[in-house]
Amino acid sequence: MTGLLKKILFYLILITIWELIYRVGVESLEIWKPYTFPSPLAVFQTLIGLISDNTLGIAILASMKRILVGYSLSVLLGVMVGLLMTKFKYLDENLSPLILGMQTLPSICWLPFAILWYGLNESAIIFVIAIGSTFAVSIAIVSGIKNVNPLFVRAARTLGANGLKIYWNVIFPAALPGVISGMKQGWSFAWRALMAGEMLTATKGLGQVLMIGRDLADISQVMAVMVVIIVLGLTVDKLLFGRIEDNVRRRWGLDRA
Repeated sequence: MTGLLKKILFYLILITIWELIYRVGVESLEIWKPYTFPSPLAVFQTLIGLISDNTLGIAILASMKRILVGYSLSVLLGVMVGLLMTKFKYLDENLSPLILGMQTLPSICWLPFAILWYGLNESAIIFVIAIGSTFAVSIAIVSGIKNVNPLFVRAARTLGANGLKIYWNVIFPAALPGVISGMKQGWSFAWRALMAGEMLTATKGLGQVLMIGRDLADISQVMAVMVVIIVLGLTVDKLLFGRIEDNVRRRWGLDRA
């Protein structure tokens, strides 16, 4: 409970600093205009308005549906590519630099391809999400497997394990910490790709609500959507990836005393 109170206090301090900056910079010194730097109260009021007319609920449902489909595809493709690269040295030597280079590309670079290939529809957004996070997952798979202690593999072979048994029972479990970190990174890339796709092609979703705020010069709405995206990201990290990491750490005896 003490930890929770400390976190609440920390964020209250941040909001207080935000409010002070607003009052000094906007109201007192007039460095910024109100429509370029919103107050916490204005953002909160906008957030309540988006919730009350169900705009936010519809947008969240649409965005979550897209990201779940796109991210699932990226994990499937990323794991397959990563496993192939670890299995075949030729693919690893030639694909690793290419995949690393592709990962550095901003997701928005794939939008022209998505629109030309799929048109302005859901498939285009899902394609951008999948392609935006697949490479991060692939790199995590390769890195995680390469960093497995060779003694584990030798011990498994000494005990008679071979082929898929070594991968399934030894290598992949030992690589899980690195793989989970890569999946978390892939999730963040997926969110960025989702926003890029929705801001250009979607008729509903968080990205579209963000664009409406921009078009109306409503910075409070833009900030409100950004807060919602951060909260969703933290919630998924805590409830999904956090629990998986805790289970892995407990299984491998890595919990701190």
